[in-house]
Amino acid sequence: MSAYEDIRTIVLERVEDERLDPRVDVHKVTEVITTEVRRYQDRTSIEPALLPLRDPSDMEDRIRRSISGFGPLTDVLARSDIEEILIEGSRVSFIDGTGRLQALEQTSTEDELYHIVKRLLDETDRRLDQSSPMVQARVLDGSARLTAVIPPVSDEISVTIRKYALRRETLQALVNQRSLSAPAAGFLWAIAQARTSLVLSGQPSSGKTTMLSALLAASPSHHIIRCAEEVRELNVPLAVGSFYETRPPSLDGKGEISLRGLVKTILGQRPFRIVVGEVRGAEAFELTRAANAGCGFYATVHANTARDGLKALVNAAMMAGENVQADFVRQVFADTIDFVVHLDADPVARPDGGLRRRVMEILQVLPTMAGADFTTEPIFHREHLGSELKWTGRLPHDSLRELLDRSLPEEFTVHDILEGRVSPL
Repeated sequence: MSAYEDIRTIVLERVEDERLDPRVDVHKVTEVITTEVRRYQDRTSIEPALLPLRDPSDMEDRIRRSISGFGPLTDVLARSDIEEILIEGSRVSFIDGTGRLQALEQTSTEDELYHIVKRLLDETDRRLDQSSPMVQARVLDGSARLTAVIPPVSDEISVTIRKYALRRETLQALVNQRSLSAPAAGFLWAIAQARTSLVLSGQPSSGKTTMLSALLAASPSHHIIRCAEEVRELNVPLAVGSFYETRPPSLDGKGEISLRGLVKTILGQRPFRIVVGEVRGAEAFELTRAANAGCGFYATVHANTARDGLKALVNAAMMAGENVQADFVRQVFADTIDFVVHLDADPVARPDGGLRRRVMEILQVLPTMAGADFTTEPIFHREHLGSELKWTGRLPHDSLRELLDRSLPEEFTVHDILEGRVSPL
């Protein structure tokens, strides 16, 4: 055991025995740390196996940050340029804004990191222990999402902390970042003005939530928007709207609030648009009821292509076990979903340090079926991450184009926006 772990273990035992709260009893905890560091230093003069500390004050500071703060994670959690922090056992790494994966130089132990993760969860209603070895939660005042798994589900503690960008995303900002072309951004703005339904598909970290935030920011202030997520990530000011989050069951197995339950509740509130983040299960079936409720929806799904995103939505809806045929669900979604926006990103950072996140295509979904499959047409398409997102020359079908045109200011038409003759941004 290292000197750091030796002293830290003794301090933790004293803090527990004396029933001290590191966040409240700061002065007393500091005294305990100072005393135990001094005692360790004294022991080195009589125990040859122990090496004296080179910098006792640095050791005190390190233990203080571990006991009262977030230990070796303190600095990386505070840095605004870091997107994700990864913990695997005693190893910590992080991904910065350029997409580079780097190892944290400061060493730690699995036990210390486990206690830090539990401290992060203290502000939530979630727990991480043998009875609940997997957890997802918003932490750091809602500025990050934590996903953690511990034994026996995993061999060692495994944690991902995804930090949310503090900037307000807009469609124009995505144009500036080259994720979108200006005509495509204008087209998405037009979609946001009308009672439309849209699916955002892509791999994890491809930019789906960022795009969703930009679409919500483009929505008119009179739209009533209700958002449901397993763990809240969206942070967009809504003039009229709300954000809902799931809740795990309590220790007695009661009190669970599922994503499907949230969508059911929202449908009873007559929203203009429902927003569901990361559709993966039975909640997708409730979206088939959106058309009957007279509301549009935005939903994100994990998929490799836009068409795969539609299939993933159907498969998720079938998990509801409502004794309906897949063909029925497929036809309902074909009638309800207007567009699919597919996003992709570089798998690793490029040599210049950049990580590109791009809209690869925008498909319209036609109400007619091609046998047992969806009928789609590309409105915008990008050949690869390094190419331009171009308009294909196709227009939305007549009734959808009329809906969009009615929702636009008089000086705009969807055709003009697609041609790039005018821009609403």
